[in-house]
Amino acid sequence: MTVLVPDGAEVRARPHRPSDPDIVATIGGTPLVALDRLFPPARFQVYAKCERFNPGGSIKDRAAKSMVEQAIATGRIVPGVSTVVESSSGNLGIALAQLCNFYRLGLVIVVDPRTTPQNLAIMRAYGARVEVVEHRDPATGEFLPARIARVKHLLETVPDAWWPNQYANEDNSRAHRATMREIVEALPEPPDYLFLAAGTTGTLRGCAEFIHDQALPTRVVAVDAVGSVIFGPPEPWEASHKRTIPGHGAAVVPALLRPGLADRVVKVTDSECIRGCRRLLAEESILAGGSSGAVIAALTQSASWIEPGTTCVAVLPDGGDRYLDTIYDDQWVESYLRQYLPQTDQERTQS
Repeated sequence: MTVLVPDGAEVRARPHRPSDPDIVATIGGTPLVALDRLFPPARFQVYAKCERFNPGGSIKDRAAKSMVEQAIATGRIVPGVSTVVESSSGNLGIALAQLCNFYRLGLVIVVDPRTTPQNLAIMRAYGARVEVVEHRDPATGEFLPARIARVKHLLETVPDAWWPNQYANEDNSRAHRATMREIVEALPEPPDYLFLAAGTTGTLRGCAEFIHDQALPTRVVAVDAVGSVIFGPPEPWEASHKRTIPGHGAAVVPALLRPGLADRVVKVTDSECIRGCRRLLAEESILAGGSSGAVIAALTQSASWIEPGTTCVAVLPDGGDRYLDTIYDDQWVESYLRQYLPQTDQERTQS
């Protein structure tokens, strides 16, 4: 189209686009990178799905987008009226804070003392109200049941409140069908193995169901935390392990879990998570979060049984910039290892 200005000169107008992408539209489509230095491809090839490149910094952006947008579409929540209430140890809280700020929804996030000051600051910067549960659940000794109890109380007292319930919401797992589709489309053939961290089991279920529906040969390896109950009661030697690093493992069995989703389960300790993170940084220059270190540790443990010539994909849920005061702080690591890990590692070796 041509526009005439007062002096008669022609000015070509900028072509009209139907709509420009917003920040929410950038969720997903994360890169798949080779980890050839950490795992030399002469034996088997490993790729990493780097979820830190989502705008909120983690894989939880996918679940938050899926749950919130479906709730808006069905009228369960109304922008400008409703308040979202959820329990989170960090990444989902940040993802929801970004989505709720964008869609003009209220947000209350229930956390516990393990949530880092940086994560709290990010959530509050987006406008979330943060409530900290200070005491563990007496029956289990864990924070998660106490956080859920606070959420249920808030649902009774906050007007027009809605609980996404990431541990039971199928829109959480449904989001990760796209995660697996992206992996398959990025490779010449589907991977032989998929390694992913299990917490809510949303990623596990979504990826596994896509694999099943498409009749793919990919086998799923779920990475769990020592002391977690997701895949059954912990072994006796796990009882003394202090689980501090968030992002994988759970104190309750998620409602999303279904039998047979994982072909194998590998459990890792916090010390193995730390070593996995630091190896990934040293060898590949990837600054990744705690559950990413768990996935790398599980891959390292599994090297003895992974068949030569196979292709593996490791889903790395977040970046390490939110762990600078813990996993990447030498003083914290030294103190943590000295306090909790020697006895646990020795027990594991003897089990």
